[in-house]
Amino acid sequence: MLEAYVKERRKERDILLMTHIVLGYPSFEESHNLVKTMVEAGVDLMELQIPFSEPIADGPVILHANQQALAAGATVKQCMDFAGDVARSYPIPFLFMSYYNILFKYGVERFAEEMNRRGLKGAIVPDLPPEEANGYLRAMERFGLDPVFIFSPTTPDTRMGEIAAVGRGFIYCVARKGVTGLDTHFTRQLEEYLARCRRATSLPLALGFGVKNRTDIDFLRGKADIAIIGTQTIRLMDEGGIDAVRAFIEGLR
Repeated sequence: MLEAYVKERRKERDILLMTHIVLGYPSFEESHNLVKTMVEAGVDLMELQIPFSEPIADGPVILHANQQALAAGATVKQCMDFAGDVARSYPIPFLFMSYYNILFKYGVERFAEEMNRRGLKGAIVPDLPPEEANGYLRAMERFGLDPVFIFSPTTPDTRMGEIAAVGRGFIYCVARKGVTGLDTHFTRQLEEYLARCRRATSLPLALGFGVKNRTDIDFLRGKADIAIIGTQTIRLMDEGGIDAVRAFIEGLR
């Protein structure tokens, strides 16, 4: 589903943009304004993060957004309802991103069923390894959803093959070790890593963790299919509001 969308969209654009927002930060109303602005600015697909108290893959900016959303009372049901609303309203695919404890507490089968009913296309669960994901994989397949898995620079080639065998939609390539929001060096080493990712799978490649500007996007053209921008848009929203986010995304093209 997502794989076909990405490959078809890539016929029109040499690289796609995927943004990431934390639902309920700074409020659900502002989250909706942010989605609208990002879609109008040309984003091709979007991650909707269900806030969690211990987002272990996320750096201080996204961690703060998670904590503030939870402090304001954000619930999984509110996130589901929000996702259904934007999926009906805008013509791009939306994915959930969250941690496995959210799915476990909600019920994995129920979670996938609700995603399907609301028009979501897939999910990214960074703390769930494939060998522990049988129930999740079955539920996602049953409801026609794509489980997106992760490569990192330290993932061996054989492990990449194992991950690619169960992943669907695209592969999320983490640009470096560490958490989101830190500096990433767009160098030959990163280029070689992406080439290794490409050899491991026929799925589209998305690169995230540290994509901050047009120069980074230009570096990724021809090497990845999707550039993922997360921390930077949240930072800009905090500093300059919706207009700053719009100008930033429009400038990435």
